[in-house]
Amino acid sequence: MKNCIFLIVLFLSTLTYSQENVTYQKPSQEILELAEAPLAPSIRIDSKGENIVFLYRSRFKSIDELSEIEMRLGGLRINSKTNINSRQSYYINVKVRIGRNGNETVVSGLPTNGRYANFLWSPNQKMMAFTNTVNNGVELWVLDIGFKSARKLTEANLNANTGRPFSWFKDNNSLLIKTISKDRQALIDTKTAIPTGPTISVSQAGKKAQNRTYQDLLKNKADEHNFEQLTLSELYKVDLNGNKTSWMKSDMYRSISFSPDGNYIMVSTIEKPFSYLVTYRRFPSKTNIYNTNADLISTVLQVPLIEDLPKGFMSVRKGKRNLSWRGDKAATIVWAEALDEGDAAKEVPYRDQIFQFDVPFKGNGTPLVKTVGRFSRIDWGNNNTAIAYDYWWNTRNTKAYVFNPSNTNIEPDIIWDRNYQDHYSDPGNFVTKRNKFGVNTLDLVDNNAYLIGDGFSKKGKFPFIDEINLSTKETKRLYQSNLTDKVEDISYALDMNKGEVLVRIESKNEYPNYYVRNIKNKKGLVPLTQFENPFKSIQDVHKEVIKYNREDGLELSGILYLPTNYKEGKKYPMIMWAYPREYKDKNTAGQSTSNSNQFTYPSYGSPIFWVTKGYVVLNNASFPIVGEGEEQPNDSFRTQLVANAKAAIDAVDALGYIDRNRVAVGGHSYGAFMVANLLAHSNLFAAGIARSGAYNRTLTPFGFQSEERSYWEAPEVYYNMSPFMHADKMKTPLLLIHGEADNNSGTYPLQSERYFNALKGLGAPVRLVMLPKESHGYRARESVLHLLWEQDQWLEKYVKNKPDTTPSLNSANKTFKD
Repeated sequence: MKNCIFLIVLFLSTLTYSQENVTYQKPSQEILELAEAPLAPSIRIDSKGENIVFLYRSRFKSIDELSEIEMRLGGLRINSKTNINSRQSYYINVKVRIGRNGNETVVSGLPTNGRYANFLWSPNQKMMAFTNTVNNGVELWVLDIGFKSARKLTEANLNANTGRPFSWFKDNNSLLIKTISKDRQALIDTKTAIPTGPTISVSQAGKKAQNRTYQDLLKNKADEHNFEQLTLSELYKVDLNGNKTSWMKSDMYRSISFSPDGNYIMVSTIEKPFSYLVTYRRFPSKTNIYNTNADLISTVLQVPLIEDLPKGFMSVRKGKRNLSWRGDKAATIVWAEALDEGDAAKEVPYRDQIFQFDVPFKGNGTPLVKTVGRFSRIDWGNNNTAIAYDYWWNTRNTKAYVFNPSNTNIEPDIIWDRNYQDHYSDPGNFVTKRNKFGVNTLDLVDNNAYLIGDGFSKKGKFPFIDEINLSTKETKRLYQSNLTDKVEDISYALDMNKGEVLVRIESKNEYPNYYVRNIKNKKGLVPLTQFENPFKSIQDVHKEVIKYNREDGLELSGILYLPTNYKEGKKYPMIMWAYPREYKDKNTAGQSTSNSNQFTYPSYGSPIFWVTKGYVVLNNASFPIVGEGEEQPNDSFRTQLVANAKAAIDAVDALGYIDRNRVAVGGHSYGAFMVANLLAHSNLFAAGIARSGAYNRTLTPFGFQSEERSYWEAPEVYYNMSPFMHADKMKTPLLLIHGEADNNSGTYPLQSERYFNALKGLGAPVRLVMLPKESHGYRARESVLHLLWEQDQWLEKYVKNKPDTTPSLNSANKTFKD
């Protein structure tokens, strides 16, 4: 089989294909109207639910913005002129409302044509800091909530290349900022630089480095130089008058975190050597603790280069990891250490142990609790109560442990042990509230806590609030939504003593809005926002969740939309959109979290636009891939994939809505991979749309998606799942779309290019659209509108206006290809 693959690749490398000279196009008016509808603002609400900051942004970037300077280094994408993520999303206007009954007011003092990002409340929530990106860099600004005004604190010299470039001091009067290093050297133009020698990588015998196929990696010494220069920063302390004092010399600062009391600062730096195999997050690092005067207190962690973890999704490195501050203490550091040497293949009773230490942060620390699975996080409460969580991907298991941080002689109590994919039994998340340090910790009354849950069930979604006794595990339901014509989400508790919670309510034609609900006095909702539906043309579209069974009895579901011009008795073409998901048991695979009362929102990648063009749409169709016991889901991937598709088409056909000879299937990323497999191995579809997918799994040999076996462990699985290997079977029209600058692991643009070459070489009807400057998701207005035009043209030609053929290959009695 290996020789066969080699010959295929060799043959395809000699093929060429013709191009069309097409400029950016726009879709029909029905689609364009929806695609360009204005966005409602994002909101930031203070912890009391009183003051709100409204952040407005454009729906798209422009192709001009995506064409700005971009350097791809170590997993980062950097605009080396402005020193911020080259793909950063920006807000363009800010408004403030004081009090629940106040009016929105435009913030004064903002610059013209601002590009705002990195909004962060001050500890007392009276101010909010943010960045403004200008042509030559990034500025720091601060918004005074009470005065509804903003002012600039620094010039355009912040370094945001590794993330938010500032943190608040606890005094609310100053910030610690990262600025461009004065020691920065000139960057090397890698396109014109003259090499001084070859690039050589070395592997040591017996030392395995089985990594995912990361993109944007360092490739040579010039990249190393540029990465170092762009991540070098100096730390300064700046007050609210803009006065700046040096705090720490130049280094490659990775993260900065203040202790809850604000007296100590955890600073992590990137160290050398760099790697050409992994991203900067796995480069060597060092973590130091300083006081607020920048005096070194302790070096608490030094991590070597991580290129050779043991195999498996649940494998981790040895030593301290997940360092963080304990939220209920002034200055206590906690971390996890693997008890299985980080090797998921080793059988041990406990995988991790959690430790802590206080000032001066030295020694081995005090052990707190052990976890059966891999440690995830801790909800801190007080001296006597905390809740630790673990998980184990292979079994989809998670546990929650109540433990006493002050007395390790008391055995931790497991309060739940469940499948984290089981939405129907999800107990919810614990309610937290701000403590004296301004950190969210468990809201405890004696030994009782509160849980907020989504409330999914076979009947729908009915969120709830429970009170739980952490000793007896008994729960008492305090509130449960009873809305059946709308959907309610409980965002978080504002004050459980008063019974106030923040909720979001929406319906299929009412835009999501926020309210304060009081679950004690039940006086009614207090509205905080009043956003209007911007998609009027589809607000009355028929929408329902349909449920149906796969041939093996597994219950599936999807959200069904009828055309806006629907007439009873007429048969319409259909678009089915889906994304496969893996499960370890049929019970959870058959659960549905779809709700027909969710607001109908046509995002750029949605198929919902086509209800305006006379199509039935089945969105979010269930595509579970189940592997129970020792069987892995991908062992029967193709069979289950086709079974899912057939069940969906049969179900909608039985309702009398569609012409099953005119059904299209679409998907993005792993959904695109699904589309290519369905077209290669079934006769169910008239056409397909595959965006930003991967089609040859031998190019991702050390695992992909939820497959942790390597190509050499399961070669038949990789071969059978790769549409590229079965290109000779694919005769159905396929539209391939890919961003030229895709940075997602595994979905190199090469995947679509080579698959297109194979299909064209074998005579299949296929069109490849490469979107300039676009990544895994598409951002530019020009790109998105052209994408919609391409999809519309494809569907009109090959689905809606598909010529009648007799007999149809899509008939129910001929599902699989020979």
